[in-house]
Amino acid sequence: MAKKFQTLKGFYDVLPERQSLWRHFEEKILYILDQYHYQEIGLPLVEPTGLFVESVGSNTDIVEKEMYSWEDHLNRDKLTLRPEGTAGCVRAVIENSLTYNGPVKLFYRGSMFRHENVQKGRQRQFHQVGVEAFGLENPEADAEQILLLARLWNLLGLKSITLELNSIGDPNDRIIYRKKLIAYFEDNKKVLDDDALRRLYDNPLRILDSKNKQMQTMLNSAPKLLDFISKEAKQHFDSLCNILEEHNLEFKINTRLVRGLDYYNRTVFEWVSKDLGSQGTIAGGGRYDYLVERIGGNPTFACGFAIGIERIILLLEDLKIENNDVIPDAYIVNQGKGAKPFAFSVAENLRNEGLKVSLNIEGSSFKSQMKKADKSGAKVALIIGDQEAENKIIQVKLIRNDGIQETVDEKKLSLFIKDKINYEK
Repeated sequence: MAKKFQTLKGFYDVLPERQSLWRHFEEKILYILDQYHYQEIGLPLVEPTGLFVESVGSNTDIVEKEMYSWEDHLNRDKLTLRPEGTAGCVRAVIENSLTYNGPVKLFYRGSMFRHENVQKGRQRQFHQVGVEAFGLENPEADAEQILLLARLWNLLGLKSITLELNSIGDPNDRIIYRKKLIAYFEDNKKVLDDDALRRLYDNPLRILDSKNKQMQTMLNSAPKLLDFISKEAKQHFDSLCNILEEHNLEFKINTRLVRGLDYYNRTVFEWVSKDLGSQGTIAGGGRYDYLVERIGGNPTFACGFAIGIERIILLLEDLKIENNDVIPDAYIVNQGKGAKPFAFSVAENLRNEGLKVSLNIEGSSFKSQMKKADKSGAKVALIIGDQEAENKIIQVKLIRNDGIQETVDEKKLSLFIKDKINYEK
């Protein structure tokens, strides 16, 4: 007996019923990105391991224990399945001199890979839409991306989503703050858990992200990074907040928000849903003005964010979104030896006219085919038998309009259907 295989832990199939929600989401996000004139870039799934070590940071969870990395036995290259998209996008911008003629606004979409603990909304293969802007220093660039996301949530009909915002200043600000924070944690060492103790001297800012309930009182009293940022960084943050307020966008300043990647500076933000439990962050990002130079490019201002698609889909499932993209305009029911080739030609001709057509080709009974026509969601059923094939006519049944049926000439069929379904190209 042949061995049966199953998906690996943390990897999963997206079945057709759920895939329709993905298509619904993609349609909306692409529309919004077009509104803001972001251009799509395609990026490799595999990058040099060193790219992520240098950009994401060697002391981050991603690099320390979550990356899928290996050595290519053919040429000894050290390779990694991308755990996030920004590093690869920055590499592409540098390699292809995309900012040579000035600022550029890009987005990408696809799979990311991290060896994480599998939970609801958190898989080892997950999908993101990433949005990045290069060459723009002013806070309007940050504000535009945040408002873009607010517009997307509104278009999708998502509620109970809040914006959390912070500034982590520039590298010199964090050097001063880091010393103060380490001193504070040393004074409270008895409260720190094992994970915090491990991070204490390598990446103390990440301790602020801890969800350990026994540490929350201590963390809430820790020095605030906002109190240590430079005058320039503070002006940038205040301007951003003012722009968001002018556009009536509510937000909460979360002084413990630092994000989990080393490359951020100044603005960091997260959009959080109350309906997803501990995995409530559905989008997050910020500014990373030093990353391009850090991995070999010229000094370039930059900011961006990523959307976790799986978590958006969970929210859309709760809304019970009906997506008509996969519903055919017409379903062709056919029976008879002469009917089959005629029905096939009718289907192809209608598709040439831009219609979505489902053709029954399995040869089931008339009753069974009519049930399938109704279940498909199509507005019209086209009924073709040998007599219809011989006379080049089609019986058109308006399934969603009391089952009214009319006989239509093949040459007039496309216009007739488009009229009945209010077709728009």
